[in-house]
Amino acid sequence: MTGDLSEREIAQALIASLDLTDLSDRCTREDVAALCDRAATSEGDVAAICIWPRFVAFARPRLKSGIRIATVVNFPEGGEDVEATLAETRQALADGADEIDLVVSYRRLAADEGFVDDQVRRVKEACGEARLKAILETGELAEPVLIGRAAKAALAGGADFLKTSTGKVAVNATPEAAEILLRAIADHGGAVGFKPAGGIRTYEDAKAYRDLANRLCGDGYATPDRFRLGASAVLADLLAVAGGAARGPGLEGY
Repeated sequence: MTGDLSEREIAQALIASLDLTDLSDRCTREDVAALCDRAATSEGDVAAICIWPRFVAFARPRLKSGIRIATVVNFPEGGEDVEATLAETRQALADGADEIDLVVSYRRLAADEGFVDDQVRRVKEACGEARLKAILETGELAEPVLIGRAAKAALAGGADFLKTSTGKVAVNATPEAAEILLRAIADHGGAVGFKPAGGIRTYEDAKAYRDLANRLCGDGYATPDRFRLGASAVLADLLAVAGGAARGPGLEGY
């Protein structure tokens, strides 16, 4: 039972669910190499690194075996050129990506929900065995009804995860948006994963999303196969809690 875990064990579980991310505009190969090194921590490996597509082939041989590479497509704008997104997806997979984080065409949702459903379906087909995370940009959708419709469309299209945000807008992951997505996942059978992203800075932030996921989708839901955290700044705090060290201010980052 998750309620029996110590703070240290919860922090370790959160590290194991982390998509350690660098999607900064100035990201370099040196930054990606450092990210690969950080991904194998003293308290266990993270689930994945999440990087720009142009760095996937560079990162693949540098990353410890067992840590996945996630990359982003149609990012961050969420445009409507599905053919271009499919080409981007296929290239990322050929370069060695294990997971694809797709920004859906969320601006299209209000007028044409079917476009998002079809977009997700086609990208999922291109992914084959690779996981597809549908980024809904919930902070931009803002209205609970629209967030719910986005979740429904992505689930209908076959997304393996629902992800809140790109981390590139004013409002990213929030507990309110997370609850809408998790309820949609639970109503869909509870097998699809959930990834809050953007603005997660502390152990308490991360734990709150994990607790919410387990409460709404069932105790034990929040394993790395179904629960991820899109962040970089939170790792330092999680390591401090897991290692019993003094906690400092969070690092700047995604």
